[in-house]
Amino acid sequence: MYIMRGMVSESQRWIRLGMNFFIVFVSLFHVTLSLDFQYHNYQDLTNYLTNMSNTYPDLTHLYSIGKTVQKRDLHVLAIGKLPQNHLTLRPHVKYVGNMHGNEAVGREMLLHLIDYYLTNYNVNSTIKTFLDNTVVHILPSMNPDGFEVSSEGDCSGVQGRPNTNNYDLNRNFPGYFEVNPRPVQPETRAVMDWLKQHRFILSANLHGGAMVANYPFDNYVNGSIIQATRYVRSPDDDTFIHLSKVYSYSHANMYTGTHCNDDFPDGITNGALWYPVLGGMQDYNYVREGCFEITLEIGCCKYPPTSQLPTFWTYNKDALINFLMAVHSGVKGLVRTPNNTEVAGYDMAVKGRQIMFKSSQYGEYWRLLRPGTHTIQVLSDGKVIAEKQVQVPASGVVREDIYIGDTSSTSVIQSCLPLVISLVSIYLHCLGFL
Repeated sequence: MYIMRGMVSESQRWIRLGMNFFIVFVSLFHVTLSLDFQYHNYQDLTNYLTNMSNTYPDLTHLYSIGKTVQKRDLHVLAIGKLPQNHLTLRPHVKYVGNMHGNEAVGREMLLHLIDYYLTNYNVNSTIKTFLDNTVVHILPSMNPDGFEVSSEGDCSGVQGRPNTNNYDLNRNFPGYFEVNPRPVQPETRAVMDWLKQHRFILSANLHGGAMVANYPFDNYVNGSIIQATRYVRSPDDDTFIHLSKVYSYSHANMYTGTHCNDDFPDGITNGALWYPVLGGMQDYNYVREGCFEITLEIGCCKYPPTSQLPTFWTYNKDALINFLMAVHSGVKGLVRTPNNTEVAGYDMAVKGRQIMFKSSQYGEYWRLLRPGTHTIQVLSDGKVIAEKQVQVPASGVVREDIYIGDTSSTSVIQSCLPLVISLVSIYLHCLGFL
């Protein structure tokens, strides 16, 4: 049968409709399930985050924490089961990438982590359990202005490192050991405000130019003037060493410590022992907001060729996942009045460890601690108004509610996250951390 020009048979119409559907389906599949290994500029990054948020509305919340000097949004994607809903004692964790605009690999690793979390939620029981009981906030780029003027293949340069006002954002936070004279930049202020809005427990910021997990303290009194290297222990040095090793030993080879002409035992280092930094973000997180943050240097070249991105993902994927799972350890609980009402905003501390932290707006608290006996204190106007001795187990997390005025209760280990805890414990045992 011949078909006259300008006319289409019914069968051909259905074939065309089917092909159009197939093309649309493949396109959507590519957007949501197969993130390319390529560098994504600001618009590409924005589009990707928007697409993922629209595709997974029950698992994501896309928001901006502020704007850069050039008025680009600092996009954050929160991931978890109904992440905007409050679930008692569900911890919040975060990753920050591309703080230095020319250190581009971390930005892409975090986009691939987003892709992995969301596309594996319904097929990987470990990921599902973790995301059902944790909210992960990912800021892929803290310095998108700098990224836009950086150049692929520039392994050691500084073009794009600072923000548009030429300030290094990792020298821009208020100092602990010294006063930081540098004016706080819009990107820095946005992160500082962000830390006030969420009670983050665990965090890492991703950099390039070396291969090492770097932990506090980054500085000491007059360190920016003296410039001598020295080991400056934080009160939680044992916990920071453990967290850093979780990453380095989960990484394909960071733990060897012999990369980029450096020698870091176990692939980790105390910040000030490497070189002192005034105004670093990790010390600010820890001292000012009670969040355990480390700095991850994940490659010798700051902006390597696109062709190397698949290898970077292979090397870092397990480490990125395992590091955040460590949030389900130590101690957590509620601060209550004698009539069983939760109370918010109390200063808290671990006896013998001077760095304080606060209970959340819902009266919750969390503290990452190594196994052993610890005393948790609640303070008001600098005075201890309640304290409890807790026994942190070798694996898992201990739940310990604290009643104001009570100094005698004992702890009870609770298995709130049986699958996550057991898997994490087995993994860490295999690595020899526990």
